[in-house]
This record gives sequence, structure tokens and C-alpha cells, in this order.
Amino acid sequence: MSDVRIADLKARLSEHLRSVRNGGTLTVLDRDTPVARIVPYAVQPLEIRKAKRRLRDLKLPPKLARRTDSVAVLLADRRRR
Repeated sequence: MSDVRIADLKARLSEHLRSVRNGGTLTVLDRDTPVARIVPYAVQPLEIRKAKRRLRDLKLPPKLARRTDSVAVLLADRRRR
């Protein structure tokens, strides 16, 4: 883990991000006071789960009783704000 002042971080951001990408950790200092920590982003693999029901067992939602103009609803909502 290394410390870096804000001015140095701004001046050499790409270099510092490269070190983080390679597994390093940075502590950002504002006048010798730690204010943030930059750590490598951990990508978690997607979890693939089996379906609990078959697709044909699912029921469709009921049809709407009347047609809805979604643009009109959006414009009315914006006028209320």
C-alpha cells in the first residue's frame, strides 16, 4: 500500500491506476490526512442458477382493461413536478 497526495494523483493518474490494476492499493492524502483508498476492482463471476419452474408453467399477466399512452403519462408526471 502506498500513499499519494491529491496533486500527485491528479498529475499522474494513469500511472497510479496502472499500479492499482496490477494489485496495488493507494491511500489518497489531503494534507497528510487519509481521505480515500483506491483498491483493485474485484470482478465476481456470474452465478448461473437452474430454473425452479418450466417456462410453460408461468402464467402471463392479465390484459389491461384499457390502453395506456405511456408518453402522455410521462408528460403529465413531468408537468406535476
